[in-house]
Amino acid sequence: MKKLLISAVLLVGLSFSAYGQKRPPAPPHPSKSQLANSKASELDKRYRTEKKLILNHPLATKKMKNDQLKALNVRYQNEKKLLRAAK
Repeated sequence: MKKLLISAVLLVGLSFSAYGQKRPPAPPHPSKSQLANSKASELDKRYRTEKKLILNHPLATKKMKNDQLKALNVRYQNEKKLLRAAK
């Protein structure tokens, strides 16, 4: 009886161990439009943070800030065009 109990506990323990090692199901792949939307929102977020950093810089002059904002806007527009072309 004792051997049966030990073997049953061992069997249950091993089955739980094997069950815990199974891989979870792979997450569904996002569609092309979802991927493009997430990239666009990521781009917008990065643009806003960079713009805020430029505007709040303590040592930059107005002319320097304007030049940096123009360059940032050009880069942002180019990346937006690339995203739209990829759709």
